[in-house]
Amino acid sequence: MIDLANKKRIMSDWFAQIRYTIASQCENIEKEFTKNFNGVYGDGTYADDSKNNAVFSHNSWHREHDEDSEKQLLGSGKTGIMKGHVFEKIGINFSHVHGKFSEKFAHEIPGTDKSNGNFWASGVSFVAHPRNPYVPAAHMNTRMIVTSKSWFGGGGDLNPAIETPKDTQDFHQAFKTLCDDYNDTAYDKYKKWCDDYFYIPHRKKNRGVGGIFYDYLDSGDWHNDMNFTKQTAKVFGDIYTDIVKRHMYKTWNDDDKKQQLLYRGLYAEYNLIYDRGTRFGLMSGGNSDAILMSLPPIAHWD
Repeated sequence: MIDLANKKRIMSDWFAQIRYTIASQCENIEKEFTKNFNGVYGDGTYADDSKNNAVFSHNSWHREHDEDSEKQLLGSGKTGIMKGHVFEKIGINFSHVHGKFSEKFAHEIPGTDKSNGNFWASGVSFVAHPRNPYVPAAHMNTRMIVTSKSWFGGGGDLNPAIETPKDTQDFHQAFKTLCDDYNDTAYDKYKKWCDDYFYIPHRKKNRGVGGIFYDYLDSGDWHNDMNFTKQTAKVFGDIYTDIVKRHMYKTWNDDDKKQQLLYRGLYAEYNLIYDRGTRFGLMSGGNSDAILMSLPPIAHWD
């Protein structure tokens, strides 16, 4: 049996590894696009040559706490941002942090009543905002959290400004196949959870076309839950990069871009008002730049 310390190490190492795997997939898309690119975007505007060799810029950060005039290290992470021809802004983050929740926030997290508010958390998160309005934005997050309890959470969702039904169908089918391998009821449960989670009450609409979302996953079979969480990130990376390649050379017009920028406003509203991951990161003392990297580079409200 694996003890808790080794479980933490295994998952922290995995989250760090899958972060680079997905980052490499996206860098390869930029390389492929640039190789076949004539220097003019799909709307007829000229490209910035500085993006010809777009790669992620990776920055490390440390979570510290002042304790009796001494710095106490409470975890760290890495933030990766890339701005290229295909991806106007894309971010992928890794973190492993620990410490103690504030009394105000602790009651919202299971198990903190018996852990004296102490927690450990590690995970990877991904957000892509493409330049082409026909290439959908997307989000993925997988994580492991420990208080007096231990569980997994995560999911992936597709956020097109201009929906293509085949993309939606293929994205959901990829996750359905994954969920069906885990158990017979997982897909319906996690699809509905995703739809409910990414609903924006003040707009009376969903943020995107969904995917899966799950939290507090502790079936009693740690290895099975672990493998499901690992595959969630891998399946997302594979299907999303496939969808990007389908559309990245398409032309677009001013109306298409306007629709995209208005949709990005909807995306920003959700992340700032309702997203629990944003709130968890800020309330647990995480790196604010890493947490807010999910916001689009440019958005419109009309």
